[in-house]
Amino acid sequence: MKVCGFTFVRNAVKYDYPVIESIQSVLPLCDHFIVNAGNSEDETNVLLATLNNNKVEVIHSIWDDTLREGGQVLAVETNKALDAIPDEYDWAIYIQADEVLHESDYINIRAAMEKHLHDKSVEGLLFNYNHFYGTYDFVADSRKWYRREIRIIRNDKKIRSYKDAQGFRKEGRKLVVAPVNAGVYHYGWVKDPFHQKEKEKSFHKMWHDDEWVKKNVKEDALFDYSKIDSLSRFQGKHPVVMQNRISSRTWNVNLNPSIKRMSFKNKILQLIEKLTGKRLFEYRNYVTK
Repeated sequence: MKVCGFTFVRNAVKYDYPVIESIQSVLPLCDHFIVNAGNSEDETNVLLATLNNNKVEVIHSIWDDTLREGGQVLAVETNKALDAIPDEYDWAIYIQADEVLHESDYINIRAAMEKHLHDKSVEGLLFNYNHFYGTYDFVADSRKWYRREIRIIRNDKKIRSYKDAQGFRKEGRKLVVAPVNAGVYHYGWVKDPFHQKEKEKSFHKMWHDDEWVKKNVKEDALFDYSKIDSLSRFQGKHPVVMQNRISSRTWNVNLNPSIKRMSFKNKILQLIEKLTGKRLFEYRNYVTK
């Protein structure tokens, strides 16, 4: 069994992405790793060079900044990295620049790839998600945050990144996947308020035109974390590769997980989910086997 990881990144320094930690968290599972580095305005390429690992191959890309609907440029850049994976690899592990795998899950992840290697009906593997918010101490837990997503796919070039690169499709249909008892630690909403605000301004331009951005994105200097609908305190341990970043955190925000800003309907649905483990009416970007 041969495994290749892949990701894409642009302006990792400017927007404070943990891309080095992200890649490092996947490398123990990979024989090779492809990084699609976009045309950054900062020292991202210098940062990537610090990896100094012969498994890692960096390719370069120019983003089409005219693609401003539905975040489609993110899928385009994902597919460039995917297409660079040689045919000799069986599985492709996808990790975004703000996502990290936990070392405690390596055994389960590798076992799942080996178990389903020859079962071609399984086209991908499904991971659970922790969405950290504001600081490393809290996770967003309302229904608007997806619980699971595909992060391992077969090395099949008919499989394409979908819409804003959250999931995948094959010839327009959802992939058939098997669940893995493993999680993705998503840190995209854990930044100091200045960097988070800068990221917000930039990312809305991938979904909307200038007029929409001007109308809907406030020009505040700092991101306001207080408007989150529902949080819970994180009870587990972060991946080892994140420890230095966590210990060097220089900001704090006041968050109160007891405050819930949800409609009555969503409060009821969330209570049902808490009691049963089932999320009613959940959108699934996949078909489970």
